[in-house]
Amino acid sequence: MNRVAIKREVLHWAVSRSGLTADTLQRKFPKLRKWETGKSEPTLRQLESLAKATLTPLGFLFLAKPPAERLPIPHFRTFAEEPQRLPSPDFIETIQMMQQRQSWMRDFLIEKGQDRLPFIQSTNLGDAPQTVADRIRQTLKLEGGWASKQPTWTEALRLLRETMESAGILVVVNGIVGNNTHRKLNLEEFRGFVLVDDYAPLVFVNGTDSKAAQMFTFAHELAHVFFGRSAAFDLREMQPANEPLEQACNRVAAEFLVPASDLRRIWGSVRTDPQSFQAIARQFKVSELVAARRTLDLGLIPKAEFLEFYRSYQKEERRAATRRPGGGNFYATQNLRLGRRYASAVAWAAKESKLLYSEAYRLTGLYGKAFDRYAALLGIRGPL
Repeated sequence: MNRVAIKREVLHWAVSRSGLTADTLQRKFPKLRKWETGKSEPTLRQLESLAKATLTPLGFLFLAKPPAERLPIPHFRTFAEEPQRLPSPDFIETIQMMQQRQSWMRDFLIEKGQDRLPFIQSTNLGDAPQTVADRIRQTLKLEGGWASKQPTWTEALRLLRETMESAGILVVVNGIVGNNTHRKLNLEEFRGFVLVDDYAPLVFVNGTDSKAAQMFTFAHELAHVFFGRSAAFDLREMQPANEPLEQACNRVAAEFLVPASDLRRIWGSVRTDPQSFQAIARQFKVSELVAARRTLDLGLIPKAEFLEFYRSYQKEERRAATRRPGGGNFYATQNLRLGRRYASAVAWAAKESKLLYSEAYRLTGLYGKAFDRYAALLGIRGPL
């Protein structure tokens, strides 16, 4: 039986980047430790299985040394002093998938004659947060106090997503890689990222995060778009990395969601309320989490009080998540995983024979009848 020579450091790299524990891989590959020590070599079939299990391109395992895998955009981490980890295959593949979609959408829009979006990189880091927040509201055609007019903060979140898409931003919310439910995105690794482009800027929010935290992430990402800077970030405890760009984005996000002047005006009347964050949330139609974060930003509460509330809130969110029914409408979910604007463009191009169906399937991750049904739900019918 033919054996394949593989460099030990390459094998260690593949195992490390997979995020799988040694015990998990050892159960699947009993001879793994012998391969790692050079006492034995895998067969080609075993190597193919290992590549699949570790989500490693097979060709990488034949290299003389591990490849220098880097994210194509900066990755700002809240706690930079923690040991730097390799980006996971799930994270890398998700960004690459979004880049492919963005590239197609950019070409599609240029071909249709769309002009560059004027708001990309329309602000500077030195601009006042209120100035940037006002510019974002104007671009999205949101009135002052827009969120307070919504019945709930979840409706405010929905409106924010929709106005972002209407302005020309591709919006994706997904907690897995594509439609693969076996590959859940790690919230500890990133909460979101932004791919800035003059024609098709893309905002991605990690869908494993709570809806409450997603509101703040969306606002943070909007600031990135207006500053014209691509990046990924984890925003742990809703705190940015110690970078000027991240600090500026957080200040803008906070001002966009809860204007400082408005909050200071009501703070005296709600501070003594045991449910003060709830009262602010009702007033501004944001989540209690966003309300608490804003009071911290303005120095109205100490950091320790915010962190205590944050951890209690997250604990309750996790309990609530276990009580929520699983599943959901697959096709409705695609509106988040693909974004209606992008999905409609791909479906229209396929209908008009401007795009091969095989390519439309690849660009959406939907195949055959699943693609047809979703296109019909989007209102795009034809020889599908």
